[in-house]
Amino acid sequence: MSDAKVRGVVHVIEETKTFGQKGFRKRLLVLEQDNGRFPNYIPIDFTGDNCDSIDGLKVGDEIEVNYRLAGRRWQKDPSSEVKFFLNAEATGFKAVGAKAGGAADANAAFAEASYEDDQDVPF
Repeated sequence: MSDAKVRGVVHVIEETKTFGQKGFRKRLLVLEQDNGRFPNYIPIDFTGDNCDSIDGLKVGDEIEVNYRLAGRRWQKDPSSEVKFFLNAEATGFKAVGAKAGGAADANAAFAEASYEDDQDVPF
């Protein structure tokens, strides 16, 4: 499956959060797009070692993110309602605006990252 791309201006960069006993790490970045009528906000998850790859980004940087969609099913117990969740997981990014000078170098971290280790996490 090929990755999709989205382009926008960095609106929010959250701190890295760690979950579970295995130390799964996740960091949320939100892109803002102006579609003419109102702003569109797109949350994208950076996971594992890729959390560190966005350290050089700043709010206001324009970037293009490669991502893949990840969905999961959740049910509290057999008699409860089934819920489905959808996430956009970053697989790479590049700076496209003049402000994002350090972002291109930080993207090298994606070349070494492996998503196979994240198969047992709930995200």
